[in-house]
Amino acid sequence: MKVLVHNDEPKRWQEALAARLPEAEIFTSAAPAAKRREADYLVAWKPPASLLSELVALKGIVNLGAGVDALLNNPELPAGVPIVKLRDAGMAEPIGDYVRYGLLHFQRDFDRYRRRQHAREWREHTMCDKADWPVGVLGLGAIGARVATMIAADGFPVHGWSRSPKRLDDITCHHGDNGLEALLSQVKSLVLLLPDTPATRHIINARTLALLPEGASLINPGRGTLIDEAALLDALGASTVEGRLRGAVLDAFPEEPLPETSPLWSHPRVWITPHMAGPTPLVEALDQVAEALRSLANGAPIDVVDPKAGY
Repeated sequence: MKVLVHNDEPKRWQEALAARLPEAEIFTSAAPAAKRREADYLVAWKPPASLLSELVALKGIVNLGAGVDALLNNPELPAGVPIVKLRDAGMAEPIGDYVRYGLLHFQRDFDRYRRRQHAREWREHTMCDKADWPVGVLGLGAIGARVATMIAADGFPVHGWSRSPKRLDDITCHHGDNGLEALLSQVKSLVLLLPDTPATRHIINARTLALLPEGASLINPGRGTLIDEAALLDALGASTVEGRLRGAVLDAFPEEPLPETSPLWSHPRVWITPHMAGPTPLVEALDQVAEALRSLANGAPIDVVDPKAGY
């Protein structure tokens, strides 16, 4: 088994995978072109088209993350090659903490206190109890279900949404178009943890934003393509006048890094982070990667990405 590794820390992953898979030959994309072309399997995060075009002998790809949109949209992705993605692998916990921060930011009025500080105004707001702060989580996959369970355990009433019916303890589950409208109409904070698919792109748009209660907030540690940016800015209102949407905590964007010209940078009710909500932990991910490679090599049953569905 010859495995090529491509990500931001290829040497570290090469060494760690070699320890887990002594039977395999592990090399990085820094290897000579002739060597790269020998690869049976690719372990990668956002590989460039130029690299994919060289890999003529690929039998499988392991995507080092839960989101596969960048890989599926790559023009040089070889047809018919099975793709395995990481499923949670330790990412749910930090994403859950990111969501917790966003929820407390609005539920405890930290956004408003920050503005009071800038105005040198000493004024206390009446606290809203967690039990009176319903939260919506769009996306109930491995990570979304875990995050929904975490924040429900914190005392927030949680509504979850998925395309097809699901059941989760302590979560009010909705599905389909009618379920989405029902969820949006009753939540004070909306969390986006959907994959990037044709069906989910711009799922947050002028129509769906208008269904949220006045003063709701948005937290997106998922995919940037889920949000229609123009509609979001319109819902947020002008910098000096609060719009229908109270604020947004955003970690993912259609173009990354976020362009310097984006109006989101300077909007006073938007908080931006550089796609850091759920880093891929090496130790937790290695077990999944090693298992996936062995399963692919041995023809064992394994869940693979459906390119048409996008996940």
